[in-house]
Amino acid sequence: MLTITFENNQYEVQENTTIKAFLDGIKRLKHDFIVAKMNGRYVDLSYKIKEDRAVLQPVSIADPDALPVIRHSASHLMAQAVKELFPEAKMTIGPSIDEGFYYDFSLANPFTPQDLEKIEQRMKELVKKNIPIERKELTKDEAEKLFRDKHEDYKIEILKDIQGAISAYQQGDFVDLCFGPHVPSTGYLKAFKLLSTAGAYWRGDEHNEMLRRIYGTAFPDKESLKAHLERIEEAKKRDHRKLGKELDLFSLEDEIGPGLVLWHPKGAILRNVIENYWKDLHNASGYQFVYTPHIAKLSLWNTSGHLGFYRENMFPSMELESVDYQLKPMNCPFHIAIYKTDTRSYKDLPLRWAELGTVYRFERSGVMHGLMRVRGFTQDDAHIFVTPEKLEDEVVKILELALHYLKTFGFEHYNIYLSTRPEKYVGSLENWDKAESALKGALDSMSLAYSIDPGEGVFYGPKIDIKIKDVLGREWQCSTIQIDFNLPERFDVSYVGDDNQKHRTIMVHRAIMGSLERFIGVLIEHYGGAFPFWLSPVQAKVIAINTRNVDYANEIVLALKNKQIRVEADYRDETLSYKIREATLQKIPFLLIVGDKEQQTNTVTIRQYKETKQSSLSVDELMELLYKKNRERTNT
Repeated sequence: MLTITFENNQYEVQENTTIKAFLDGIKRLKHDFIVAKMNGRYVDLSYKIKEDRAVLQPVSIADPDALPVIRHSASHLMAQAVKELFPEAKMTIGPSIDEGFYYDFSLANPFTPQDLEKIEQRMKELVKKNIPIERKELTKDEAEKLFRDKHEDYKIEILKDIQGAISAYQQGDFVDLCFGPHVPSTGYLKAFKLLSTAGAYWRGDEHNEMLRRIYGTAFPDKESLKAHLERIEEAKKRDHRKLGKELDLFSLEDEIGPGLVLWHPKGAILRNVIENYWKDLHNASGYQFVYTPHIAKLSLWNTSGHLGFYRENMFPSMELESVDYQLKPMNCPFHIAIYKTDTRSYKDLPLRWAELGTVYRFERSGVMHGLMRVRGFTQDDAHIFVTPEKLEDEVVKILELALHYLKTFGFEHYNIYLSTRPEKYVGSLENWDKAESALKGALDSMSLAYSIDPGEGVFYGPKIDIKIKDVLGREWQCSTIQIDFNLPERFDVSYVGDDNQKHRTIMVHRAIMGSLERFIGVLIEHYGGAFPFWLSPVQAKVIAINTRNVDYANEIVLALKNKQIRVEADYRDETLSYKIREATLQKIPFLLIVGDKEQQTNTVTIRQYKETKQSSLSVDELMELLYKKNRERTNT
C-alpha cells in the first residue's frame, strides 16, 4: 500500500491505482476534475499512482491552472478535425499560448475562412462523441514506426530531438506525439472558437517551409468564451493601426521601409506633449539630458559586446573612408563615453543622464506590428552611474518616478517582476547578490507587490520590469530597471572613492516608457483614440454656426491659443450637425459652438465628447476651465 496526501488528509491506496479511481472513491467530491498535480507535476487523471507519500492536488475545469490543459487539448481536437477533413495535411506542433492555442500544418494551400467554419463544425461533432483521450508510453522505435506508417514526417523529425521517455495521446483514430497532460475526453471541450490563420516557418527559420497556422481559443465554459470574444472585438475597434490612420497620427509606408514610422502633424503634437512632460519630470528629478549620434564606429560595438551577443538584431554596417560604421541599436556606450571624458569622484555620483535616443534594430518582417514592434524607435533612455552604497536608494527613486509617470497617463494597474541571475552570467556572485538584494530592498521599502522570475535576469545583471494593464486588462511590458556588470567592466568605468583608490562604478539602465512608439501605441488602444484633454492633439474645435459669427469665433480661437490650448476652427458652409459629426469622429474633447446668441452674450455653447447634453459658459469661464484641465493633467 502507498500513502498519499490529499486536502491535508492521508489516504492509503493500492499501487497503480489511477488518480480518477481514487477521486471516484471519495463520494463527497464533485467530479469536474480534468487533471491533477502529483508532487507539483501535472499528470492525467488516468495516471497510475506509484509514489509513496506523494501530495495530490486535483485541478477542476474551472481552476485557472486548467486553462493551458484545456487549450492544449483543444489544439489536438482541431488537429483531429483537420486530419479528417484534409487527410493530406501533415502535423507539426500545436501548443497552448497565453490567449488560446494554435497548430501548424504542412499543406499546399492556405486555409480559407470557409475551411475554418468546416473545421470548427467537425470539432463540435467530435466533442459530442465524447471520445476518450488516452496516453500511450512508447519506445523510440515504436514511435518512429507509428508516425512513419502515418506519413507524419515532421513528427519523425521531432522525435530525433527527444531524449528519454516518449508519450503520445490518442483520441479515436487520431494520435499525436505529446508530453501532455490532457483532459479525459473530448466531451470536456465545449467552449472554443477558431479565430484566424497565418503563415509560420517550420521551427521559426525563414529558410524552412512555410506552414499553415490556425489560431483558436478555448475556455472552460461558454460564458467565459463569449466574454473573451467580446474583448477581442473591442480590441479590434481600439487597434492603434486603424485609429492611427483614422485620426491622422502616423503612417508606415513601403517606399520608406517597413518598421519606420512617419509621424503626421497630429501624431507629432501627441509625441511632443509626452516628450515635454517627460523632460519636465526628469529635470525636476535630478536628471541631466544628453544627445548622442545615430551611428558610431563598428569597433565601439565590439568593445560593448553587442557584435558577439546581438549582431543578428543589428542593421548591416556601412563603410566610410575605409572605416566601418554601425547604426546604433543601443544608447548605453555613448553615455559611457561621456562619463569617461573626465575623472569621476564618489562625490560626483550618482550621475543621472537621460536621452530620448532613437535606435535601430533589425526586426524580421513577420514580427513587426504597427507601433508595437518597429525597426526605428525612440527609447526614453537613462543611465545612472552610482556607488554600491547608494544603489538601493537610487532604485527607489527610479520606481517612484516610473509609477508617478505611468499613473499620470492613466495606468494605475500593473504587475512588477524581479528577474534574478540566469545560468550564464557575467560578474561575481557577490555583486549579483548585492544587486538582487538592492532591487528587493527597494521594492520592499515601498511595500510594492512583485513576483520573482528566477533565472530570468539578463546575462549582465538582474532587473525589475513593470508591466502595465490597459483598460481591457491586457499586460504590456513598459518600465525596466537593469543593473549592469558587463559594460562597466568592458569599458573600465570607474570612480575614485574616499580611500583615493579606483572602484568599479555600478551602471543602471532604465526606461519608463520603453519606447515612445510602443507607449503611444498602447495609449491609443487604452483610450480608444479618445485621449484625455491634456494629451489630445486637438483639444478644442470652435464651430461657427454662420459666417457672421466668424469674427467672434476667431477671438475665442486666439484667446485659447494664448492659454496654450490646441485649437482648430471650422467655418465651412456646412450644416451644424455635419460639423459636429465630423469633429466627433476625430474624438475631439471639446466642441465650442458659437452663433448669434453666444455672440450677443459673450458666451460659448460647449459639447464634450461622448456627451449629448450641452452647456453654456462665459468666455472667461471657458478659458479658466480648459487652462485648469491642461495644467492638472486629469485623465477624465
